[in-house]
Amino acid sequence: MEFFAFIHSLLRYAVLGAVALAGLAALRGYIAKSPILAWERGAAIIAMILCHVQLVIGLLLYVTRFASFEERFGKGSDMLRFWKMEHIAAMILAVALITIGRILSKKTNIESSKQLRVAVFYLIGLVLMLAMIPWPFMAKFSNTYQWL
Repeated sequence: MEFFAFIHSLLRYAVLGAVALAGLAALRGYIAKSPILAWERGAAIIAMILCHVQLVIGLLLYVTRFASFEERFGKGSDMLRFWKMEHIAAMILAVALITIGRILSKKTNIESSKQLRVAVFYLIGLVLMLAMIPWPFMAKFSNTYQWL
């Protein structure tokens, strides 16, 4: 499982980069009223795929480490609540938003509407992900990185 924890931790940068690139490219296209380019469509698809891969790895880690959460963080602790509820719920919601944004963009024929839907849903998903990632520079998560 340590391999999957490493991959999950490393893959977050690719996920964040891809979602930011796709969301910002769609926003730029919407503001500039330019047509959707092939690479922008590809970036949105790759970002969604990376999110799904990251979610599957995260769920695998969640299921295999669920029993050790209480002994690691202590019953009733903030870290236990974060890992068992907040992190996973926010990440599932973020991936769902990104997926919904991609699906809704496919259902319209108007280019600007496609771009707006991708931009809004992807960027909201990105903000959620950024808020719920346990960053090493945050004092709250200093002990977490010894376990990951």
